[in-house]
Amino acid sequence: MCLSVPAQVIEIGDKEHAIVDYGDGTQRKVNVTLVDAKIGDYVLVHAGFAIQTIDEKEARATIDIFKEMMEG
Repeated sequence: MCLSVPAQVIEIGDKEHAIVDYGDGTQRKVNVTLVDAKIGDYVLVHAGFAIQTIDEKEARATIDIFKEMMEG
């Protein structure tokens, strides 16, 4: 089973990388060569690669579920 996590693109670096925020202030550099993402877009991240763009409503709902799971 594979897990992808939603994150918001907050900075575009070069053509291959962007900085994303996972919704809790955690920021990471990810490869964006598989998607056409812009600042503000939400993407699904798996193994350091943005593999798909998703709409904001879906991303926020998933982030909220992850937060609930982490709280207990």
